[in-house]
Amino acid sequence: MNKAKRKYHEPPFAISKKGMKFHHIGIPTKEKRQNEKYIEQLKFYVSGFDSSEFGIEWMRFEQDSPVDQIIKEIPHLAFEVDNLEKAIKGKELISDISSLSEGVRVAMIHENGAPVELIQFEK
Repeated sequence: MNKAKRKYHEPPFAISKKGMKFHHIGIPTKEKRQNEKYIEQLKFYVSGFDSSEFGIEWMRFEQDSPVDQIIKEIPHLAFEVDNLEKAIKGKELISDISSLSEGVRVAMIHENGAPVELIQFEK
């Protein structure tokens, strides 16, 4: 199958053709950072998201965090989508659709060996 290729100056197809919006980049770290917030359900700390001009989110995981190893080791990009089910159709899921807060649904997928987070906000 011959896939279309984007030109260097063009945004990723997820943005230009599928209407997804960049939300953040999640970067795993082992260092404590300022203003960490603990996510008890998944046993990790998150920081930087609410203060980063560019959407950089730092994630520090506890040893027994149930989060998939690839997410603990490799940075991920996150995109906002209008329809999560449509966005994950035909994709390899890292984890099932989950919701850590009311009105927010999240899925993690594999894309070319890297984790990608897809987020749907209730509107």
